[in-house]
Amino acid sequence: MNAEVDGTRRIVLIVALLNLAYFGVEFAVALSIGSVSLFADSVDFLEDTSVNLLIFVALAWSAKSRARVGMLLALILLIPGLATLWTAYGKFVDPVPPQPFALALTGLGALAVNLTCATMLAAYRHHSGSLTKAAFLSARNDAVANIGIIAAGLVTAFVWHSAWPDLIVGLAIAALNADAAREVWEAAREEHQAHA
Repeated sequence: MNAEVDGTRRIVLIVALLNLAYFGVEFAVALSIGSVSLFADSVDFLEDTSVNLLIFVALAWSAKSRARVGMLLALILLIPGLATLWTAYGKFVDPVPPQPFALALTGLGALAVNLTCATMLAAYRHHSGSLTKAAFLSARNDAVANIGIIAAGLVTAFVWHSAWPDLIVGLAIAALNADAAREVWEAAREEHQAHA
């Protein structure tokens, strides 16, 4: 393996560990306050852990094998969206707003983790094709989603004490993940065709 691949593997391993650590924090708070957006984001942290660990292993493989893994990662990126839809259904049935300050503070912590991960991955996003692109897009989209979570907490606290701000942000997170999955699928398909 060359130095570039070794550097990329080291970064994705650090990113995986950061995502795993914050998954535990966010999932516990989501369950505690009944937040759809935090639940969606916590499942996304777990998915990011899996994606980055898979990238860590796959970077040692051939370009054709990495393209196949890229297609698999595109499908994995859809999982948080499906989990969010299930959680959103529960919120439609029982529309109790989450505790707004816990929501905003947890979203702020998630934003810090995701900005750190996106910054680390930015230098590697064009290396190793769809794999590192998947990791970077996921971290970037998560940072955008975290801003939405913080906003939902503030809106719920000061403007509209309702379950809707949290629910809207949770569904927007699902849509972001679906779009990232599409981008990674297209990049992986192009790589696969190039190496076929």
